[in-house]
Amino acid sequence: MKILVIGGSGLVGSNCLNHFAEQPGVEVMGTYFSFPTANTEYFDTLNINNPDNADIAAFNPDVIMHCGALTHVDKCETEVEESYDKTVRSTLNVIELCKVYNARMLYVSTDYVFDGREGPYDENASVNPLSIYGKHKLEAEQLVLKEVPGSVVIRITNVYGDEERNKNFVTRIAEVCVNGESLALKLPVDQYATPVNAADVAKALYLLARDGKSGIYNIASKDFFNRVELVEKILSFFPDHKITFESITTAELGQPAPRPLMGGLKTDKFMGEYPDFVFTTVDDYLKDFSMEAKI
Repeated sequence: MKILVIGGSGLVGSNCLNHFAEQPGVEVMGTYFSFPTANTEYFDTLNINNPDNADIAAFNPDVIMHCGALTHVDKCETEVEESYDKTVRSTLNVIELCKVYNARMLYVSTDYVFDGREGPYDENASVNPLSIYGKHKLEAEQLVLKEVPGSVVIRITNVYGDEERNKNFVTRIAEVCVNGESLALKLPVDQYATPVNAADVAKALYLLARDGKSGIYNIASKDFFNRVELVEKILSFFPDHKITFESITTAELGQPAPRPLMGGLKTDKFMGEYPDFVFTTVDDYLKDFSMEAKI
């Protein structure tokens, strides 16, 4: 099986590249758009005929995974055209690639397709995105399911884990603690989600691709935290930290994009098909992170 990972330099994409490459009988190729890494090649999803693009034809993928999007939720709210281009139009172009190579597609979506009134959500819950980001992700996932038979859409949220830039929230806060830096945070006490390790996302995606699954799957661990609880969890591993925080409501925070407050995802469908799969927790990740920091 040949898997092309578009957006392979990001958090989810890089973990998928690493995990897929370790699997028997799998060849993997990764691309980047704005952030190059050692094992990715340039590919412009907004112009698939760009002469500088990686040679996809030579690789001839069986499966194309699309991780790329404009994920800055507040920026999406003000830069609507850029959000559409990087989330919807890029997906339309990847769909065209799938048709050219007769490839199945793996698309990475979000719990922001829900309104956050009754989460955590299963795959059959009614969608009702509140933000531009959520609306564009929903439009993209619906296009994938309609246009590319046999494809998989996964929904994830609050992803953390090892990545080259350490941009994700959990790793960034843990790194600040390790470095002994001071940081003052304002945290929404009413935003709940189900954090998941990108390494687990990669393992789950490989199984879905290997077994020819299709449709929508939620991927999440059993953790269910609000932002205050999540930071308290992180800080508990670093008793000498210099971080202070204030608990406030989302309304007080005044974020440009509306958030699904009671968000998160249920994984009964995935676990029903893969009952032996074990999702790691934030605790597991932080134990390893703190131990490595002491070496």
